[in-house]
Amino acid sequence: MTGDNYRIGILTLSDKGACGDREDESGPLLAELVSELGNVARYQVIADDLDKIIMMLKSWVDDLNLNVILTTGGTGLSPRDVTPQATEAVLDYQVTGMAEAMRAASMGKTPRAMLSRALVGVRQKTLIINLPGSPRAARENFAVLLPVLPHALAKLNGDPADCGVD
Repeated sequence: MTGDNYRIGILTLSDKGACGDREDESGPLLAELVSELGNVARYQVIADDLDKIIMMLKSWVDDLNLNVILTTGGTGLSPRDVTPQATEAVLDYQVTGMAEAMRAASMGKTPRAMLSRALVGVRQKTLIINLPGSPRAARENFAVLLPVLPHALAKLNGDPADCGVD
């Protein structure tokens, strides 16, 4: 499967965005940033509700067979920030190095990056990536992962090539 064939979902988690009190800026920004990887097959803004997030992630993986799901928002310490819990509930396994790389890069910009609970992991053959809710932070964190995403997606889709870089 080539990059232009990847099916991508963008899920914005925001109580204010879901009820129309705030315009989602991160979701549309991420849609622009993923254009070289594939097509956005699903985009939605929903409230920070654990059960709804779990249901949406499961549906997008199990029913729609998306290759990548980018979530934005809900990764901090506020009581309503439940994106990592919802993501963890649906994952088969985590890809901790990707989440660690985002936090490490962000630490050079702000010490508050250590408060991020963002996860990256796999359900079936779908890579699920939690990104921050702010447009700037979402862009910066996505930029950290972009160089490895094509390889990661190829591997999830059965690419037998070695992972070593010459």
